Amino acid sequence: MDSLFSVADQIILVSGGTRGIGFAIAAGFAQRDARVILTGRTQSAAEESASKLAAGAKHAPRGLACDVTKTAHIKELACRVLAECGQVDALVNVAGVNRRKPSLAVSEDDYDFILNTNLKGAFFLAQEIGRSMCERGRGCQINVASLNTDRPLKNVLPYAMSKAAIAHMTRGMAVEWGPRGVRVNGIAPGFILTDLTRKLWSDPTMHDWGLANTPLRRLGLPDDIVGAAIFLASPAAAFITGQTLYIDGGFTAGWAWPIPESGGQ
Repeated sequence: MDSLFSVADQIILVSGGTRGIGFAIAAGFAQRDARVILTGRTQSAAEESASKLAAGAKHAPRGLACDVTKTAHIKELACRVLAECGQVDALVNVAGVNRRKPSLAVSEDDYDFILNTNLKGAFFLAQEIGRSMCERGRGCQINVASLNTDRPLKNVLPYAMSKAAIAHMTRGMAVEWGPRGVRVNGIAPGFILTDLTRKLWSDPTMHDWGLANTPLRRLGLPDDIVGAAIFLASPAAAFITGQTLYIDGGFTAGWAWPIPESGGQ
């Protein structure tokens, strides 16, 4: 393996690593000889997911419980990981939730549920781990954003607001922490087919719309996100910070305008 892209023996903390994109990213690092710690809301879920990654891994992945909506849990997680491992080389902030409904129907509970996980949780986990990185003089953080970071989709406004804020958080932390040797970047996945989104994308209208508006003409898979995460955590990205990389099959490149390909003016 080219050492320029190596993450071997790095200590990687992945929040929300029990399923979907988070699980794929955790697996990608584990398969490349990183020391992976993944979190989930419960200890049993985290341990079960970690055990699935153990086969073939140089370092056995660990699963730890952390409800990122609770700052006390975040502090406990950070203290435990840093006490036992000494450092975190890369934090991947994946934990996120959504409730799809029109903005006029959003309740306070909906709003708090989404923002407390997607933004508040991400901020305070980044802060806790970032403090130790700044003291150490190096480290990498990767925040998972969304297509909604670029522009909001209908009926997911609190989610879109949280992901737009993630991009600003990424840039702001990059500006503040860069002089202390810490890089902060983001990954914005496109339409990714997971267990949670499979029902949505099984609708023929949604499926056809997604393909029509994605230049590569397919939905993404969780594994499509792995390469970007590995790259951003590797020495190859040593001079990259404050950026959000869109892994969307070209969706944000332009509009799929239904104009005839020939004969139109």
